[in-house]
Amino acid sequence: MPGTIANAAAGAGALGLLCGGWMYASEWPTSQIFGRTLIAGGDVREIALTFDDGPNDAATPQLLEVLARHGVRATFFAMGSFARMQPQMVRDVVSAGHLLGNHTMSHPRLSGQPAARVRQELADCNAALEDIAGAAVKFFRPPFGARRPLVLRAARELGLTPVMWNVTGYDWNPIGVEGIVKNLESGIARNRRRGRGSNLLLHDGGHRAMGSPRMDTVRAVDRLLTVHGAAMRFVTVAAWGVRTPL
Repeated sequence: MPGTIANAAAGAGALGLLCGGWMYASEWPTSQIFGRTLIAGGDVREIALTFDDGPNDAATPQLLEVLARHGVRATFFAMGSFARMQPQMVRDVVSAGHLLGNHTMSHPRLSGQPAARVRQELADCNAALEDIAGAAVKFFRPPFGARRPLVLRAARELGLTPVMWNVTGYDWNPIGVEGIVKNLESGIARNRRRGRGSNLLLHDGGHRAMGSPRMDTVRAVDRLLTVHGAAMRFVTVAAWGVRTPL
């Protein structure tokens, strides 16, 4: 009996390690276990502002105004369903010189979806964005950061470079402007100590519905650019290509 219990415990421990390894590989933003993704460049002064889950009529126009005022270009990973609802907002993003990226059609957790659904989500979003913007979409961010080899392969078959991040604003939580800015500043400082550029994850929308309140994010971006803009070089993720350091 003791041996049976020990074997069961060992098996449970091994299963736990396997599950933990899977979760790390599939959702930890800087993990490269399941395949290469674009994170950031090697210049510590370079910062990419990236925004997920838009376009959003409650925040995207105001965010575009802030970015224009500071003369900064950013990367917008848009959902195809919201783009269809707000096509002019998508055009405004592109006409202002920002980079438009694919964030799937409906924001599923792709790591658990069958191959056909993965490809359809990516292809349909690309079609929606390219139809509206009139330009090819070349970059993709998986919702929740969730990916597996099949997801990355589908993206590359569609000509998309998968993009993750190495700084999180945690702006989906009710932490206010100060909390968001603190998260961004600490993440940028950490990357500088490690000799890396910073790829900032923020949100101009919320995937559950149009109209998500993201004005704290807009104000946090304005604060960050006002206080630190002169010391930073803001780029889109296109500046880093696909063969750069993590």
